[in-house]
Amino acid sequence: MVRLTADLIWKSPHFFNAIKERELDLRGNKIAVIENLGATEDQFDTIDLSDNEIVKLENMPHLNRLGTLIINNNRITRINPNIGEFLPKLHTLVLTNNRLVNLVEIDPLTSLPKLQFLSLLDNSITKKPNYRLYVIHKLKSLRVLDFKKVKNKERMEAASLFASEEMEEEAKKESMKTLMPVEVPNVSEEEEQQTPKVVAPTPEQIIAIKAAIVNSQTLEEVARLEKVLKSGQLPADLKIPDYDSGSKDVKENDEKMVPDVENEADVEPNNVENQKNDELAAMEQELKMGGVLAHANVGRGFV
Repeated sequence: MVRLTADLIWKSPHFFNAIKERELDLRGNKIAVIENLGATEDQFDTIDLSDNEIVKLENMPHLNRLGTLIINNNRITRINPNIGEFLPKLHTLVLTNNRLVNLVEIDPLTSLPKLQFLSLLDNSITKKPNYRLYVIHKLKSLRVLDFKKVKNKERMEAASLFASEEMEEEAKKESMKTLMPVEVPNVSEEEEQQTPKVVAPTPEQIIAIKAAIVNSQTLEEVARLEKVLKSGQLPADLKIPDYDSGSKDVKENDEKMVPDVENEADVEPNNVENQKNDELAAMEQELKMGGVLAHANVGRGFV
């Protein structure tokens, strides 16, 4: 964490923003506590304290010039009840993405007489019943809430809903109620019995499934059995026809195929040797024939 010292304030960027107001940029400094803002000497129209770790909006000096305070992306849970005494001309307050939870926590903002623009987006308070109407009721001068214009219809509805102090107190109490976690109903034994359990198939069942695929009458049945075979899990409610005899035949055929393969493996080397012997014999025969032809040509005088 970093302390908000006078030295940090003097070294931080300050400039004229897009609306020609003098702004002090104190963003992203991991500041936890607001302090020493008197070092600004009330020379700024806007102060940006966003992206820090501020927990309480308090300890503000008297800043008569300050009109905009940007303090989003912090950890604010509390606002000084007398904040209006120190910021009499504040008209814009951005509290987006903080930790304000209950409606009563925004009551201190009623001390800001000129507050017109307020953002409380991404705070838990926005999920409370009648949140918007409550804020409109409490902050009479507000023109824009959460970047939405406050309409006359909303003002009338808020005035009607909170016509008495009892209704206002009831809304505060309602917002302070913690949400109870939803309990997941227990599954009864009957429902568990109805739900088919998934078990791994035995080798015999795998052979039976293969036989069932071969003897299936429909594409749907084939697809279902192939899915069971690929997943390796057999639902308890899956009924497989009795293909024991067929599976035995498959086993016997598989066993018979093993020695046949071995015999073929033994035969193959013999065939290769015989083929080589035949080729050598043919070459010898060609050489002999060549020799005979050569002697014949010499005898006839061709060489």
